Amino acid sequence: MAQWDTLVDGALASLAARRLLFNTRLIALAPPPAPSETRFTGPGPWDRATVEIQVDRTSIRQWLAANGEVSSQEEDEANRELILFSGNDYTCLSSHPAVREAAVKAAQEYGMGLRGSSLICGYTTYHKLVEESLAELQKKEDCLLCPTGFSANTALMTALGSISSLLAARRKPPRDQRIAIFSDALNHASTIDGIRLVERQHQAVAFVYKHCDMSHLDFLLSSCSMKKKVVVTYSLFSMDGDFAPLPQLVKLRNKYGFLLVLDDAHGTLLCGENGGGIPELFGCEDDIDICVGSLSKGVGCQGGIVVSSTRWKRLILSRGRSFIFSTALPLPVVASVHAAIHVSKKER
Repeated sequence: MAQWDTLVDGALASLAARRLLFNTRLIALAPPPAPSETRFTGPGPWDRATVEIQVDRTSIRQWLAANGEVSSQEEDEANRELILFSGNDYTCLSSHPAVREAAVKAAQEYGMGLRGSSLICGYTTYHKLVEESLAELQKKEDCLLCPTGFSANTALMTALGSISSLLAARRKPPRDQRIAIFSDALNHASTIDGIRLVERQHQAVAFVYKHCDMSHLDFLLSSCSMKKKVVVTYSLFSMDGDFAPLPQLVKLRNKYGFLLVLDDAHGTLLCGENGGGIPELFGCEDDIDICVGSLSKGVGCQGGIVVSSTRWKRLILSRGRSFIFSTALPLPVVASVHAAIHVSKKER
């Protein structure tokens, strides 16, 4: 949106004037080999190992004791054998042959890869290729690869809050110049912690609306005189299993002109015709300004992403401290993500 593009450009100019506008330093490696064409032919021992588990005996006793139960040694042994339904590996891509082979090849070639933050030496040809693939998948201009989904959300929130202080005449902007962040009551802890941080720094003011209650959100938006408004919500709420009402959110976005941020951690490679997530499922990719995602769930690997315009990416990698001061993802992990995306296209 034009208003937010102008604000971000102003923040970037302020950072450039202070020589605080950063870029990743691309470490050139040979491109990763084409992912294996080995297809999933049925469950193997590695697949069973992800769902048929044995819990440590002490952990079982602690678990039962926490629920006021006492068991015999024989019952302990029986209780240790469990079927796991609570994992995040929704599509079992973590054990797909092509994904495993990609991780092995990268480890054999480079070990864990260069160990450092993305702004120093941790950003390679592999990372860039995965970012480009994910941006294309979600129909956005650019993508930032983060160590975890938690760090992606907190980096985004801190970068967002920094806009008000970068544009203010003094470090602590007055209330009417801060960012008004409207957050669903059941958003993820990483989003909540990020919002609390920028509130503490007097960069933003938080408004929590009732879970998926668009009437309450409409009321809060209409009652707020602050000009810089942001709405952030989960797309699919992991604990309740319900979708955010995206069509209604888009209507409110058109009405109030707020920045719409979506946490699509549980949608990437799971929802939509091409695995582009819940915005693709609802046909509203163009109406989502910034989309945060996870590589640890539907993708079956590890990490987080922020999919956005290039100007937003530059702001986040310059002001998102949880990104700046974290070691980049290891090469075998990034190679496995690249393979998982390839598999998702070949074995839809």
